[in-house]
Amino acid sequence: MSTGSESSSLGSSKGLQTVKRSPLSQLWYLLRRWPLIPLFLMITLVLTGLFADVIAPEDPTVQSLKFRNFEPTWGRAMPEYNVVPNPEDFDLETTSGVSAYNRAKKSSFPQNKYILGGDNLGRDVLSRIIYGARISLKVTLYALTSGIIVGTALGLIGGYFGGWTDEILMRLVDVWLALPFILIALVIAQMFLHSGGAAEGVIIFLIALVAWTPFVRQVRADVLTIRGQDYVLAAKVAGATHLRLMWKHVLPGTVSTILVVASLRVGQLILTEATLSYLGAGIPDPIPAWGKSVKDRKDFIEEAWWISFWPGFCIFLVVMSLNFFGDWLRDRLDPRLRQLD
Repeated sequence: MSTGSESSSLGSSKGLQTVKRSPLSQLWYLLRRWPLIPLFLMITLVLTGLFADVIAPEDPTVQSLKFRNFEPTWGRAMPEYNVVPNPEDFDLETTSGVSAYNRAKKSSFPQNKYILGGDNLGRDVLSRIIYGARISLKVTLYALTSGIIVGTALGLIGGYFGGWTDEILMRLVDVWLALPFILIALVIAQMFLHSGGAAEGVIIFLIALVAWTPFVRQVRADVLTIRGQDYVLAAKVAGATHLRLMWKHVLPGTVSTILVVASLRVGQLILTEATLSYLGAGIPDPIPAWGKSVKDRKDFIEEAWWISFWPGFCIFLVVMSLNFFGDWLRDRLDPRLRQLD
C-alpha cells in the first residue's frame, strides 16, 4: 500500500513539474500576449507628432529645386539642376588650376541630405512625413474625442430611457449611416475652404461626423444590460435621480466598451483623413499631410516612387498597428473572448 501511494505521489509530483521556457519561447509568449510591435509603432507616432519640430531634419515647406526628385541617400544623385563650372574660368595648364576645377566640379553636384529623398518641389520627404504625423494625430484625436462625447451621450440616453427615445435615436443613426459621407464631405470642404475657413477645423468637423455612430450603438447595447442590474435598481429605489444613475452607476460599466471601440476607430479615422486629403478636400498646401502627399505626387510615381510610397507606407503601418491593438484590447477586456495562455 505504501509503495503504491509513494509511486502515485511521485507520479503526480512529476506531472506538476514546471518546464522552464527557453529565451526564444519566452519572447514568443511575450509577443503573443502583448502587442509589442503595435505598441511600439503607436508610441512612435505619438512622440513623432509631439516632437516634430525637434525630430524633423529640415523645414517641410522649404523648396530647393536642386534637390527636386532626388533619390533617397542610398540612391544616385540627379544633377539636372546643378551648375557645372566653366573650364575657361580656370587655368587648366597648371596643376593647381586643374585641382581647383575638379573641386568646383565636384562641389557643383550637391550631396543628397534627404534620407528618404526629395519630392517634386525639392522638399524633404522625411520631414514632411514627420510633420504629417502631427497633422494626422491632431485631427484624428480631436475628431475621436468629439465622437466619443456625442456617441456616448446619445447611447447612454437611448439605452437608459428606452421606448420612443431609443427608437428615434436608433433611426437617426440608421439614416446618418445611409448618407453618402464622402460626397457630403467634399461639398462642405469646398464651401468652407473657398470661403477662407480654417482648414483643420473643417476637417476635424467632417471626420467627427462619422466618428460618433459606433459609440451610440455599442454604448446603448451595454446600457440595456446594465440598467437592469441589482445595484442600479437599488440606487433607483434609494432615490437617485436619472442623471446620477446614468453618471455614477451606468456609465462606468461602459468604459471598457468605449476604449475598445475608440482603439478600433482611430485607424479608420486616419484612413478617412487620408481619403479626404487624397480627394482634395483635406489639409491644403503647404501643410504636409500623408494622404495629400500620396495624391499630389502620384503623377511622379514612375520617376520618383519614394514621394508617394513612404507616406502610404506610414498610413499602412499606423492603421494596421491600431487595428491589432484594438483586437488585443477587446480580447483582454471581454471575458468571453479572453484566451487562456
